[in-house]
Amino acid sequence: MKTATALRHITVLLADDHTVVREGLRAMLEAEGDIEIIGEAETGRQAVDLTRKLRPDVVVMDIAMPILNGLEATRQIRKAVPEAKVLILSAHSDDAYIEQVTSLGGRGYLLKQTSARFLAEAIREVHKGNTYFSPSIARHLKNQYEKTSQPGELHKREAANLTSREMEVLQLISEGQANKQVASELGISVKTVEKHRQRVMEKLNIHDTASLTRYAISAGIIENSVQVTIL
Repeated sequence: MKTATALRHITVLLADDHTVVREGLRAMLEAEGDIEIIGEAETGRQAVDLTRKLRPDVVVMDIAMPILNGLEATRQIRKAVPEAKVLILSAHSDDAYIEQVTSLGGRGYLLKQTSARFLAEAIREVHKGNTYFSPSIARHLKNQYEKTSQPGELHKREAANLTSREMEVLQLISEGQANKQVASELGISVKTVEKHRQRVMEKLNIHDTASLTRYAISAGIIENSVQVTIL
């Protein structure tokens, strides 16, 4: 019995919208011997659903995910499966992203250029309940901790006032989806989408789609490339 416990693998869910990235991560991590990939997700919504279903020890999450971004997916995972540890693996090191990940309960943040050794080490550490950050991000967090006001704090506070459903609607609208498409994606009526949209605009004091999209980009909800044509 003691040996079986020692050999138990750390179960991991990979969430990234690029198949080639997931395949590379899977091969790299499973070569470690003590890590088992039990699922893959290509959208934030799939990541949330699979976490509920598979109950992985660790979710390795990209931020730039379609339909539901990695930040909102992290919030929903932390609420639905609090025992699952979320480790962000992203190409972005922007202040707004880092601050939101830590405020939402993410246990670590690594940049995608991180070596396999550090990623495996990070998974083991967050599985133990510790935190793990890339060296440059750790230095950033230390500097920010000493400041009374942080870049991106206003956007973070505003976004925190939105409900989970409102955040979903905001992202989908900012990605260019019409109300009917949003309704179909979320399984709600067009009228309900319109009500959520109106509440989002009222809370943010924003009154047109282009401005909503600019806000979503500045708050780290979607990437700049998603709707760059309208800016």
